Amino acid sequence: MERPYRVVVAKPGLDGHDRGAKVVARALRDAGFEVIYTGLHQTVEQIVETVVQEDADAVGVSLLSGAHLTLVPKLIDGLRSRGRGAVLLVVGGIIPENDIPVLHEMGVAQVFTPGSSLTAICEWLESTLDARELSA
Repeated sequence: MERPYRVVVAKPGLDGHDRGAKVVARALRDAGFEVIYTGLHQTVEQIVETVVQEDADAVGVSLLSGAHLTLVPKLIDGLRSRGRGAVLLVVGGIIPENDIPVLHEMGVAQVFTPGSSLTAICEWLESTLDARELSA
């Protein structure tokens, strides 16, 4: 890791299931990332504000409610409007296979669905952020 990267892990919307987000947050922390977990029931505006205040390198949102095609565009717009459009956006959760390319087209860097290896998530995030850091 080029430096300790700051990652916001968030649960937007009304979905109250956060075990997966907490497990990923802990794995990232154990891998050397600085993790800011926002807790449940965050609005898009709250998540954007956290990314700005924490000067995050990446934001991972956990979505199990099926609202990903509604919430992700709002999150992307919110980040762009606050000058943080370059923040790496990762989505995890119950995402139908057909929606993954749509999310990538919107600007989501990666989608991790149930069963994704914690090691793979950490390694992907580290290598992607390292590549960005070295090219900057």
